[in-house]
Amino acid sequence: MSAIEKKIEQMGFTLPEATLPAANYVPTMISGNMLFVSGQLPMMAGKPQYIGKVGKDISLEDAQACARICGLNILAHTRAALGGDLGRIAKLVRMGIFVNATEDYTDHPKVANGVSDFMVALFGDAGKHARFAVGVSGLPFGVAVEVDATFELKA
Repeated sequence: MSAIEKKIEQMGFTLPEATLPAANYVPTMISGNMLFVSGQLPMMAGKPQYIGKVGKDISLEDAQACARICGLNILAHTRAALGGDLGRIAKLVRMGIFVNATEDYTDHPKVANGVSDFMVALFGDAGKHARFAVGVSGLPFGVAVEVDATFELKA
């Protein structure tokens, strides 16, 4: 178990197993020293969590928890892509956060903080990243949040 996985457990979370993609894409792609992780949903035990629109069905706090689950799934796919060695991560470069929200919702950045704060707590300065957080009219399975990520790998 890597130091990152131990820290995840100390934070009170469990890293899930990576799941197969639901369509015609790959969950991760390594190019040079960069690892790109496809958008991850808040899946737990194969089932989507937090179904609904933020600002109507889902509170800000629940949307932040939803974003953290997406982050855990990003790390699960990262671990699989790196042969089980999360220690190969040099830093988190960028995340994209999609928020399934009502038309008048404007706190997308606060939702994104759920996963951003988690990554910074986990990786320290190496977890500080560029990002975007946007509202969308819908996401797969009706989930509240989807997150993608780009990591730089150690040489």
